[in-house]
This record gives sequence, structure tokens and C-alpha cells, in this order.
Amino acid sequence: MVRETKLYDLLGVQPTANDAEIKKAYRKMALKYHPDKPTGDTEKFKEVSEAFEILSDKDKREVYDQYGLEAARGNAPAGGMGGGGFPGGGAGGFSSGGFPGGGFSFSSSGGGGGHPFSQDDAYNIFNKFGGFDFGGSSGMGGMGGMGGMPGMGGMGGMGGGKSSRRREPETIDLNVPCSLEELYKGGVKKLKINRKGPNGDNESKIIEINIKPGWKSGTKITFNNEGDYKDGVRQHLRLILNEKVNNIFKREDNDLRSKIDLSFKESLLGFHREFTTLSGRKLHLSRSNPTQPGFCEKFPGQGMPISKQPGKFGDLIIEYKVDYPVTLTQAQKDAIQSNF
Repeated sequence: MVRETKLYDLLGVQPTANDAEIKKAYRKMALKYHPDKPTGDTEKFKEVSEAFEILSDKDKREVYDQYGLEAARGNAPAGGMGGGGFPGGGAGGFSSGGFPGGGFSFSSSGGGGGHPFSQDDAYNIFNKFGGFDFGGSSGMGGMGGMGGMPGMGGMGGMGGGKSSRRREPETIDLNVPCSLEELYKGGVKKLKINRKGPNGDNESKIIEINIKPGWKSGTKITFNNEGDYKDGVRQHLRLILNEKVNNIFKREDNDLRSKIDLSFKESLLGFHREFTTLSGRKLHLSRSNPTQPGFCEKFPGQGMPISKQPGKFGDLIIEYKVDYPVTLTQAQKDAIQSNF
């Protein structure tokens, strides 16, 4: 009589089930509970995979039947195993001899050793069956007597067939706001991301983006295997730089454009202004002649760095906007009439 039936119940089989019945039951349950299926249940998928991992291994199954789940996992129950030894003198990786109050260590090549069974382990087992392809293109039908699983080499173990087939990780896009100053100067921008770990736990990580001077909005940087853990692999992250609105400058490819407001009087009699470029340089703007509304002045090399041509820059274009009067007094009209 077996000590407990939990693993058999998870697969829906009797403790007397043979290898073929256990394999068939796992295939059914794995397809039902796989997280990508509408009926998916991450925790159930993990549990049925661990059940199969133990019950499909002769030594582990023998330990489970006699001593329970914790023993099969490689964890000594409280108080030890009692006074007797294991059948076969240490089969399955247990140290030989009796257990008078002592513990034991499990080191079976099947994956015990006290290592906690993870979602990654569950996906690895599933993928060794060929993922959603296992069982043939006809799905669960056509399994017949389950004599030999494609790529598995029969029930002689999980390692004799084809290598596991893992899904290509998804690529997830994330927008990263950047100021115009950051895109001008370049440097390291640190980004904290929250993601899912192998066991579904939330975890944080700092990603560093090395921004090159002159990069443009829409530039994409891919970080492989840095996203959520899904289907046994981590997703790829593709970060997309988005330029924030700047109140002084507007970027036009590699050029910068800015506007300066002039009073009507300044536009006629001249002006003097100091203007600070994005690099921090001070420009002294001065005109003694009338300035037409919309007049533009170009300053070569004062625009954005050109990322593909280190050391070269675009231009700065300053447009003068005249505050044209809406109304005139009679005296102003007379002055204009007499002077123009």
C-alpha cells in the first residue's frame, strides 16, 4: 500500500498505473493546464509536471510510495525515516544503511537533491514532449497504445530523445521618455523595471541605457532576456526612445529651431538679446536695422550632434516673431504717416 496518493490523484490515475498510463495522463493534464491554454493554470501545470517527474522515475516512485512526497523531493521528514533501510541498499541516490534518527540526502540524476521544483522545470518537461506539437498534428487523438513517444526513446528516461524545444521569447516594446538635453549630451540613463520571475514573483531590475549623443526619438535598443519570465524563458525588451517636448527648442532632424519674440518697436529700431544654446554657449543677438516678421537667422554647428558623424553638428535656426500691434492711436498713425 502506498503512503499517499496525491501525485496519482493529480494525474488522475491509480497507484497501480503503469508507465504508459502515467505518460498518457500527464500529456492530457499538461495540455489542459498549460498557461497558454484557455483552461490554463500555472500552479496546476507545475504540480502535474512534478507528479510526472517523480512517478516516471522508478527510484523516485518507489521512495514516494513508501515515504511520501517530501522524501521523493529529497527532503528528510521530521524524525528521520525510521529504523529500516531502503530496498536495494541505497537505490535512487540515497545513502545506504538504516536511518536511526538520521536524515538522508537525495542525489538522483533525475533532478532531486532537494532542489525545489520550479516553473522552469515544468516547462522543460513539457518541451521534452515537443511542446504543443507532442502527440502528432492530430492532437490528443491517434496516441494508440502509447508505446513510444516521438523523441522520447520510450519510457527509459527523459534524456534519450530529442533536445527540448523552447519557444522563441516574445519581444515587448517599452517607451522611454528622454529630454532633449539627454539626447544632446548622451550618457547612461538608468531605468528600473518590474518583471515576473520564474515562480511568478515580482522582481525589480535596473537597466542601463547607453545613449549616444544625437540619438533621435524612435531609436530602439533591445535587451535580450530581461523581461517577464514566460513559457520557460524571459521575454526580450525593446526600449523605444521618446523625445519629451522642450519649451525652447524644437528638433528638426539634426537642426534645432527656436523663436524669439520682439516688440514692434524692437523690430523697427533694433534690439540686443542674449541666447543660451542647448550646449550652454551664450549667443549675443543684435540688430540695428528693422527685422521683418518671420525673419530667420542660422547659426551653423549649434544644433544637435550627428550620431553617425562624431564631431559634427546640425544648425540652430532662430526665428524672430514680431508682436505686431492690433490697434494704433491717432498720434501713432500721424507719426507713421509723416515718416513713411
